[in-house]
Amino acid sequence: MVSTRNHHSGAEPAAADALAQASLTRTLINLWPHIWPGDRIDLKWRVAGSLVLLVLAKLATLSVPFTFKWAIDALTGADTAPVAPSNWLLWLVASPLLMTAAYGAGRVLMALLTQWRDGIFAKVAMHAVRRLAYLTFVHMHELSLRFHLERRTGGLTRVLERGRLGIEVIVRMVILQLVPTLVEVALLTAVLLWQFDWRYVAVTLLTVLIYMWFTYVATEWRIDIRRRMNDSDTEANTKAIDSLLNYETVKYFGAEAREAARYDRSMERYERASVKTYTSLALLNIGQAVIFTAGLTATMLMCATGVRNGTNTVGDFVMVNAMMIQLYQPLNFMGMVYREIKQAVIDIEKMFGMLARDPEVKDLPGAKALVVPAGGVRFDDVHFAYDPERPILQGLSFEVPAGKTVAIVGPSGAGKSTLSRLLFRLYEVSGGRILIDGQDIRAVTQASLRGAIGMVPQDTVLFNDTIRYNIRYGRWEATDAEVEEAAKLAQIDAFIRRSPQGYDTEVGERGLKLSGGEKQRVAIARTILKAPPILVLDEATSALDSHTEQEIQDALERVSRGRTSLVIAHRLSTIVGADEIIVLDRGRIVERGRHAELLGTGGLYASMWNRQREADAARERLAQVADADGDAPNRRPPASADADDDDEGDDVVTAAAE
Repeated sequence: MVSTRNHHSGAEPAAADALAQASLTRTLINLWPHIWPGDRIDLKWRVAGSLVLLVLAKLATLSVPFTFKWAIDALTGADTAPVAPSNWLLWLVASPLLMTAAYGAGRVLMALLTQWRDGIFAKVAMHAVRRLAYLTFVHMHELSLRFHLERRTGGLTRVLERGRLGIEVIVRMVILQLVPTLVEVALLTAVLLWQFDWRYVAVTLLTVLIYMWFTYVATEWRIDIRRRMNDSDTEANTKAIDSLLNYETVKYFGAEAREAARYDRSMERYERASVKTYTSLALLNIGQAVIFTAGLTATMLMCATGVRNGTNTVGDFVMVNAMMIQLYQPLNFMGMVYREIKQAVIDIEKMFGMLARDPEVKDLPGAKALVVPAGGVRFDDVHFAYDPERPILQGLSFEVPAGKTVAIVGPSGAGKSTLSRLLFRLYEVSGGRILIDGQDIRAVTQASLRGAIGMVPQDTVLFNDTIRYNIRYGRWEATDAEVEEAAKLAQIDAFIRRSPQGYDTEVGERGLKLSGGEKQRVAIARTILKAPPILVLDEATSALDSHTEQEIQDALERVSRGRTSLVIAHRLSTIVGADEIIVLDRGRIVERGRHAELLGTGGLYASMWNRQREADAARERLAQVADADGDAPNRRPPASADADDDDEGDDVVTAAAE
């Protein structure tokens, strides 16, 4: 993995630069429907009002240097006030006190209009940010399981976060700042030509051109440094999330120091890149200040010469200084705008790139809802591979009759849990088809398909919310009484009521505050509440003790009665009563039949059964010895051999490695 990343690292900055340069227009086109939404007339009025206020603010800005000049000239006795239609108006304009007050009023008006504009436009900008973040979040859930296995959760949330901030930068700076700033530069240039002469315009334009060229070159240099800083930040963030999500594993292996060192290595790279970022910013600011100061000094020298020659007044000298300072503000802002827009476009393009990625599994045009009158499931010559070079399922054909229970067993890597993923359409079959009551699941909507299937996985992950929330997730409109009834059937109601907060008990992130058995029973209650016509049980009782296992097994048998059940089993003792047992090996059916029939054949199933019985007997003997020694409470029995590793682990590794 390291060599691959290094191999591509040289090309990535150039590709990102080309992406940003070519994508600003496309980004604005993609953003415009959210800035000017067709269904929100109120937001359109806000956009129009913001533009009007922006123009008024620029006019107020242009008036400030004039009032400054007139005040100075009035104080020095120069008669340079504009011609007025009456003597009293001329007196008002020529009054140094009134012009000073007008200067202050102009600056206040400029700030007032600018802040008013920002306040009005804030709702437009935030609506666009919220809308695009929502669409990206929804799309993330639509993307395939393969996509999520190939990426780290922390990296995905970072893309969402940076894209969200990038949208705000683009909306505010490009639409309301960049174009108006260019207009302001043009207006100030015209005023210089009107009030002075072409030499001032030539010096000013030359200053602007050199300033912008330097800003461009320096920013291009800084972009690569900024990108390395962001990459280091993302890497540190993903490692932190990964470590914290695996908190218990870190504790089991005493790896706190190793995890901290791993995180610190990423933060060290972030530190180095951050220092370079701030250092380069200082150099950029110094260069900009030197260039602009040279242009400002040149224009003031020309005006000072004019004052000595009598062609200009002291007010002109002050005015040219004020106008150049006025010009420096948008120029300095444009340098920052360019830097921020460049980075924002890169961040937004990652978000748009995710939005543009087609889901691997999607509904066909005109797909209808699944109709389940009975619930029969049929796998017809199903082929599948996560990696084309490593087939997982090879021509699998079997049927789960409506209301019957079929168990799938086999060694690790046989493809057992892949069946449930295909049934849920987390992946599409490579060949063959899967039918429910004669309907190809690829021809129906995913929502209706998944609504008809209940899943109790072996590894249960809960939301960081209350127990009630997690159970109700099975059927959101269920009443509290129905939630509690489902909990009773799952043998967890008594435990919940013993908790201080009862059903409002928080389960913690990924359900870490509950034991494995408690989490599993919450998952069972969730599926019981859903009450689907088809059940998929991926060794639903593997995390429970023997006594509770039997209680849950009885509850599951009651719940599955009359429902089609596909049981992915590792502990063979839990499926002896199945209507049919299918034995998989390397993606093929090698045996099938009822429990007694398979034992009589002496094949793979009988071999697995015998090994598990021997392991159970050994565990019982060990428990008897421990009881005799009086240390049974302190002794933990070895892991049961029938808790065979799920083939899903191999499949996930394969998928993640792609």
